[in-house]
Amino acid sequence: MITDLTEGSPSKKLFWFSLPLLASVAFQQLYQMADSIIAGRFAGELALAAVGASFPITQLFVAVATGVNIGASVLVSQLFGAKKYLRMKSAVSTALLTTVAIALILTVIGVFATGGIMAALQTPTDVFADGALYLRVYVFGLLFLFIYNVCTGIFNAMGDSRTPLILLVLSSIANVALDLLFVAGFRWGVAGVAWATFIAQGAAGVLALLLLLRRTHKFETGGHFLLFSTEMLRRLVNYAVPSIAQQSFVSVGNVIIQYLVNGCGAAVMGGYSAAIKIGSFALMCCMSFASGLSSFVAQNIGARKLDRIGPGLRAGAKYSIGLAVVFTAVYLLFADKLVGVFVPAGSTSGVIAVGRQYLFVVVPFYVIVCIKFVCDSVLRGAGAMRPFMITTFSDLIIRVVLSIVLFQFWREFGIWLSWPLGWFLGTGLSVYFYRKGVWKKNLPLL
Repeated sequence: MITDLTEGSPSKKLFWFSLPLLASVAFQQLYQMADSIIAGRFAGELALAAVGASFPITQLFVAVATGVNIGASVLVSQLFGAKKYLRMKSAVSTALLTTVAIALILTVIGVFATGGIMAALQTPTDVFADGALYLRVYVFGLLFLFIYNVCTGIFNAMGDSRTPLILLVLSSIANVALDLLFVAGFRWGVAGVAWATFIAQGAAGVLALLLLLRRTHKFETGGHFLLFSTEMLRRLVNYAVPSIAQQSFVSVGNVIIQYLVNGCGAAVMGGYSAAIKIGSFALMCCMSFASGLSSFVAQNIGARKLDRIGPGLRAGAKYSIGLAVVFTAVYLLFADKLVGVFVPAGSTSGVIAVGRQYLFVVVPFYVIVCIKFVCDSVLRGAGAMRPFMITTFSDLIIRVVLSIVLFQFWREFGIWLSWPLGWFLGTGLSVYFYRKGVWKKNLPLL
């Protein structure tokens, strides 16, 4: 279903458009958590630590895919909002071809580099082999990951948030079912987790591509579009590269933090792996309204209806912060039970205590980072990528620096403290750039 976000009540349009995004994110995070839960429950805590050790490295690849997703989404949203369908089709095909090329290059790099990265991170020997195995399988699925991401970004750009939801529900169910079959049934351990992800992700990527090609074919353009446009590539690069840099920088920061965590032993690695998955679930759900706001802003920028941006931001903030308050209450009340899902019953390894400590330090500040999410979405939707990068880089730099410094005094507890401190700085900058109105300057020519 295609939705025109340039008409009607901003609050209502954003809410109903974002609900499928919220459901999509929830399913995506759940099936990522399922990898760790099933690995920890049926293959042991070392398997949980192995999947956790590879997580920051897989996020480097996801960062690039997400950056391309954002770039394509902003470009297509603006052209869709302006009703320039011929140019929009050219943007879609250019984005798809570019995505395939990037994915193939990264696959080659990943095959040769992931083992070295794990070694450089001082991954403990008792989890190194399983972690490296998981990464090898994961890398061969990068093409599907990239295709799926760019296709869902384009669907959202057209105001269709339901198709990505359906794809993700099917993919998530398949992933969990295959996890249980391969790990609990066949006892393949971490290899089973990896192959389950590969198969589910591959099927979702192929189906998303077929549906997108069918959808774009229905737009009447009255002429032939360019299959590959250097102009669209340039605009895609202008939007995507800052997003890729931002996402990659975040992932590199997470790799550095994982390096510090790895030095604390398998129990801390397992507790951190569980807690970061639990935390990511909440934050990504809260961010879903910000993602919807980004498409809302881009369409209205394309239609030059700037008066709708402010009401859209206020609505997005209301929904995102409300959800954050719910997650904060649940996580603080049930921290032990949530982390305990990731480990065998009766575990005395200390994993639960570590996970609980992380959640109690970080979770109370979810409301702060939600304010950053919505302000950043306006910057991103308007194509104001420089200030968007500044807010994210500042947040991450202070977080990584503080992690390194505070680790010397309080070990893993010092690492956890760096999250809220970095969020405060990044949120302050995001609010400043929004209120200053930098997103209104240098609007794109359509």
